[in-house]
Amino acid sequence: MLALPNFELPFTVEIDASGVGMGAALSQQGYPIAFFSKAFTPKLLRSSTSVRELFAITSVVKKWRQYLLGHHFTIIIDHRSLKELVNQVIQTPEQHMYLASLMGFDYTIPYRSGNCNQAANALSRLPKQDHVAFMVLSVPCLTFIEELRAQIVENTEYQLLLQKIQSHLEDHQDYSIAHNLILFKGRLWFPRGLPLTTTLLTKFYATPTGGHVGIAKTIARLSKKFAWPSLWDDVA
Repeated sequence: MLALPNFELPFTVEIDASGVGMGAALSQQGYPIAFFSKAFTPKLLRSSTSVRELFAITSVVKKWRQYLLGHHFTIIIDHRSLKELVNQVIQTPEQHMYLASLMGFDYTIPYRSGNCNQAANALSRLPKQDHVAFMVLSVPCLTFIEELRAQIVENTEYQLLLQKIQSHLEDHQDYSIAHNLILFKGRLWFPRGLPLTTTLLTKFYATPTGGHVGIAKTIARLSKKFAWPSLWDDVA
């Protein structure tokens, strides 16, 4: 469990910059207050180690300025050349930019090896990815149509209507046939009494996605997709 900050005690900021990102841990007397990690941009990935370390320091101080501003704190890094950060001669525009953003803060930077800076060290490194996992293809497999076909094959009412529509389409203008299935005004039609009816009623009413919305709303939702005789009686 993370500790609450005590502004009477000094803060310690542990920072590490790896080849892929940065990590940091804010603590007091060895108890963690907050953690932070961030991946480097392509530009920073091409920069030197010193630039990445400077970026990490300034980013962390900016993120946790509400804890650090007005209090002395310690920045622990594993880069020896930045130990005397405030006393360094500014040589590059990047150093000028990063050091300027630290003005107004009261800090010291002791050196600590990376082996002793384990929390920030771990946060700065992304876990290894199994690239094979990105090649997995997931395809939904719908069994509803197969179940419907299996149930209507031996249904006399359905087969008789199918034959009438195929023989006298002009007498059944509201009906159409698609993939040997009957559609009534664009909605899938099947006769009353199929076992699939109970499955549909359960899916549209009793499941979490159904939501138990009541008879009227259940009928309205079903009627948008399906058509069959005496729908109200089936729901009741």
